[in-house]
Amino acid sequence: MPTAHRYFLHARSPLHAGTGQGTGVIDLPIAREKATGIPYLPSSSVKGTLRDSDFVTGDKELIFGPPTDRADEHAGAAQFADARLLLLPVRSLRGTFAWLTSPYILNRFAREIRDTGGTPPPAVAVAEGQVCLVTSAQAAIVYQSQQVVIEDLDMQASASDDIQQWATWIGTHAFPNDKPYQSMLMERLCVVNDNLFSFVLTTATEITARIQLDSATKTVKEGALWYEEALPVETLLAGVLLVDPPRKHASRAQEVLTGLQGASTKTLQFGGKATVGRGLCRVQINGGK
Repeated sequence: MPTAHRYFLHARSPLHAGTGQGTGVIDLPIAREKATGIPYLPSSSVKGTLRDSDFVTGDKELIFGPPTDRADEHAGAAQFADARLLLLPVRSLRGTFAWLTSPYILNRFAREIRDTGGTPPPAVAVAEGQVCLVTSAQAAIVYQSQQVVIEDLDMQASASDDIQQWATWIGTHAFPNDKPYQSMLMERLCVVNDNLFSFVLTTATEITARIQLDSATKTVKEGALWYEEALPVETLLAGVLLVDPPRKHASRAQEVLTGLQGASTKTLQFGGKATVGRGLCRVQINGGK
């Protein structure tokens, strides 16, 4: 019987999951969901990185499937969903940065928690306008006990027990055995309404200007200036992993999961621009139903 599990990716360097050449101001944009505009890392990138990793142990043909020339023998036992944005780090006037999310993001993630055998914290709702929910009035990002200022947005802060439960749940599962990061999440989690979050998604990603030098003159080649988009350091993404071995290997499901969990707490490279340090992410795999 298939079992569903959760996995998290925590960005340790800017993450560029590209879509190829862009048509706007940004030459190399990141991948976004068509309907919502929410950034994600394609499942093919997640699977490919784990398949090439030495941290994943066991029978890799069983886990990921045989090579292309024998692909008709059986499918891989590990089936990955896209890693979708859960928490976006944004600049904060106080506390350096805040981890921003929205009710839609949390409610969608709650569905995945239930699908993987967990019990999610309560559903969240945020009023329209520049209002945000935080864990407490003393959170690290709260300014003068009532305001949160992120990017250039001045918002009214409101402490919420539901947000505190979400901070505890995410910290426990995304950062197990990492008390400093669990504490940071408790101090910096901030939930805004969906419309405001959509606006931030278009303004708070990292944009880098890149050039190419002429090897002889050490000056910029003509036309060799472009702009790349990336998710910033400290971004947290989450996805669902289904373990479903072929029928003849049905008894080896635990072996597949154990092999994949060898990558947990390890830092691997995902997405593009690996040679300039992009995409270093810490992996965590847990949950199960």
